[in-house]
Amino acid sequence: MKNIFIAILLAGFCSLSAQDFKAYQFYDKKGKEVKTDKLVKELAEYDVVFFGENHNSSINHWLQLKITEALYQKKNGQLILGAEMFERDNQPQLDQYLNGKFDAKTFKDSARLWNNYPTDYKPLVDFAKDKKLSFVATNIPRRYASQTSKEGLESLNKLSDKEKTYIAQLPIKVTLDTPGYPEMKKMMGDHAEGTKVMNFISAQATKDATMAESILKNFKQGRTFIHYNGNYHSKEFGGIYWYIKQKNPNLKMAVISVFEAEDLELKIPAKDYIPTDFNLIIPADMTKTF
Repeated sequence: MKNIFIAILLAGFCSLSAQDFKAYQFYDKKGKEVKTDKLVKELAEYDVVFFGENHNSSINHWLQLKITEALYQKKNGQLILGAEMFERDNQPQLDQYLNGKFDAKTFKDSARLWNNYPTDYKPLVDFAKDKKLSFVATNIPRRYASQTSKEGLESLNKLSDKEKTYIAQLPIKVTLDTPGYPEMKKMMGDHAEGTKVMNFISAQATKDATMAESILKNFKQGRTFIHYNGNYHSKEFGGIYWYIKQKNPNLKMAVISVFEAEDLELKIPAKDYIPTDFNLIIPADMTKTF
């Protein structure tokens, strides 16, 4: 009897230790698993790569860094970096840090950095600094997006010529044909005032259009521009992707979208899963950075 009990315990232990605790899994558009070496090889063929993120996901940020490093090797350094987390008017400060004229503290004190910059974005910026790569501050200064949300898109016409250099060329086209924007309208609810809804969507559009324009202005033929942005800004081929397509439909672009899964095997989620070119599945209980 004792031997049988021990055998049962051992069988249970072996079953437990055989469980594969995955930290992430990539899938292609058709739902096939993709290894990271194949992913990097394929990404190297694109002009622009959007790496979507959940802003507080530690594994998401780690993968951004590791894939950027691998892509740098694959492309023999022909890489340009850019990110939503840096606003256009802070480009001079970012450049000063990259070329060594600002130390880390001076950069922190002179630019509007996100609270999770030290853990989540500094490694990417420092990689660009070490490899002497361009890093583009692509986003609209948040004060203008906030102004749009409160006062509407037309209020941007009153900005000075200098201020207008920090946003996409006016007028910015806003349409509910853009993937993701109808979802935003739905989030506002049926009882939300029409003007308020469109101002809210227009604020998002100013960010997407400005980031799209920033990428187009800084893209160089033969290089891959890898852009780090919140998943919503490129999911379902909307947002930044959509705005670039309106201006230059010939650019070859790839979107990496991110999804969370409850199961340990990180299978494709059954709910709310609309795949893009590459789809990163991460554990829902993965460590958050904030």
